[in-house]
Amino acid sequence: MLLVLRRRRGKKERSTWGPSGDARQRFAALSLGVIAATFGGLVLASADQTLANLPGLLMLIPGAIALRGNIFGAMGSRLGTSVHTGTFRLNFRRDGVVGQNLLAAVVLSFALSVALAVMGRGAANIFGVAPTLSLADFIVVSTVGGVLASVLVGAVTVALVAGSVRFGWDLDNVTSPLVTALGDLITVPALVLAAGLIGMTTLVNTLAVVLVFVTVLGLLAVAKFGQVELKLMVSQSASILLLAAFIDLLAGVTVEKRLDELLSVKAVLIMLPAFLATAGALGGILSSRLSTQFHLGLDDASPIPSRASLRDIRSVVALAAPIFVAVAVAAHVLASLASQTSPGLGQLMLVALLGGGLATVLVVLVAYYTTMSAFRFGLDPDTFGIPMVTSTLDLVGASALILAIGVVGVV
Repeated sequence: MLLVLRRRRGKKERSTWGPSGDARQRFAALSLGVIAATFGGLVLASADQTLANLPGLLMLIPGAIALRGNIFGAMGSRLGTSVHTGTFRLNFRRDGVVGQNLLAAVVLSFALSVALAVMGRGAANIFGVAPTLSLADFIVVSTVGGVLASVLVGAVTVALVAGSVRFGWDLDNVTSPLVTALGDLITVPALVLAAGLIGMTTLVNTLAVVLVFVTVLGLLAVAKFGQVELKLMVSQSASILLLAAFIDLLAGVTVEKRLDELLSVKAVLIMLPAFLATAGALGGILSSRLSTQFHLGLDDASPIPSRASLRDIRSVVALAAPIFVAVAVAAHVLASLASQTSPGLGQLMLVALLGGGLATVLVVLVAYYTTMSAFRFGLDPDTFGIPMVTSTLDLVGASALILAIGVVGVV
């Protein structure tokens, strides 16, 4: 009887997640994501003077961007799983699934933004980046910019969940690319805006103390008064998000070290957020799909991917080349419209395809084995899979892009 029910459930899922519907949803979401992230890159390129005057700021950006995608991408994946399993209810009660996830997102946004700032200041010293930013500066830029971005990204995530229920979207296909790209679009200007406070020493020092106090108070409130589900989400997420933030800082160091070269070819700097977002989004889509299948019992999470997993892997790989080409085209067009320097569309496409091809291979390996391992060890793959996938791919993507730039000879 259980086998019959599983087969029926599998048929229902395949009809809902049919190949053509999946491809359309993924391509549309990824395309919108590329456009949004490229505009974020244009903001980054336009802030060249700020980046040059504040060494260490660019190093913080990949981690701050990824933090939005990690927190709200995992939140969207958890809510998507609840939709598929029939436990989702759209209300904002504190004990409801949406309310619990939003509370966890708020606490994690403050806590991880502060932690990212502390690690960023330490990484600047360790890796020889000569920052003009103090620890208080790092805390204010990371937390103020991050929280401003989180408000909008969180609202869009909830709207996507509501849309999935109303219009039949599959959250596994749309959440990761849209949340990741929106994080790029919103977080970059939010951080640049917050960086405008640097220089107001008394205000920055006071604000940094207040932000740390609010963060500690929020964590204590969760530990003392939080429900079991909230405590579990925060405790499980905090550890993996800290590791993810560290990996993203390494990606930031990789980019910061090449700042002068990137500033000399603005189209590549414009392309950077969209390139990283695409690699992370492809991994996030695959991780979300696998997580849902494991939860529903449609896949046994074996070390060797099953036919169902291979089908999802192939569908994600098939999207990689056209989307990375779109990244190059969007960056070139925006650079031309904004009168920014570009090596030409041909070279940008070579960079995107070479770097994207390398990143895609690692997307598959990281997404499958991270999600599979989390599930087999009894951890929630929605909570653990997406942060590790997107952050690892930020580092991989940054390294692949820098390698491709050198091979193609752009700079």
